[in-house]
Amino acid sequence: MSTPHLATDSKAFRHALGRFPTGVTILTTQLPGQPPIGLTVSSFNSVSLDPPLIVWSLSKKSSARDAFQHCERYVVQVLAADQMKLANHFAKGTQSERFEGLNLISTPNGAVRLDAQCAAWFECVNTHIHEEGDHLVFIGAVEHCADTEALPLIYHAGGYDLTPKNQS
Repeated sequence: MSTPHLATDSKAFRHALGRFPTGVTILTTQLPGQPPIGLTVSSFNSVSLDPPLIVWSLSKKSSARDAFQHCERYVVQVLAADQMKLANHFAKGTQSERFEGLNLISTPNGAVRLDAQCAAWFECVNTHIHEEGDHLVFIGAVEHCADTEALPLIYHAGGYDLTPKNQS
């Protein structure tokens, strides 16, 4: 397959992608004998209902790359609308700082997740990883999930609200 010609620069492409609102998630995992790893991710979606599969992507430059490439399971936590502070907390700082003061619990098959009232969570087996461009694309087979009535946190046009940034 040939590579398509891209008629846009990365800034214009990023800006155009910002027109698509996404949910905000925190992904967590833990390799045996190591501390937990977590990060904020907005590139999450469903792939299949039968079997239940999800997809998300991670920059090849991410400090969490090795952990997610080699883990058996991970948890996707869909943040609730009132968890913007948690989203920002997991988007910055070191891995050890991200978990300071937070309680962790285990999913039914032993993956680590935040003890927080998220909108939903998914325990996934790390089934496939594809390299594309500057990202890794992960496919996860969902083993367990749960949800609440909480409204989800939405990311749109570079922020956590749907108010246009250039209007008063």
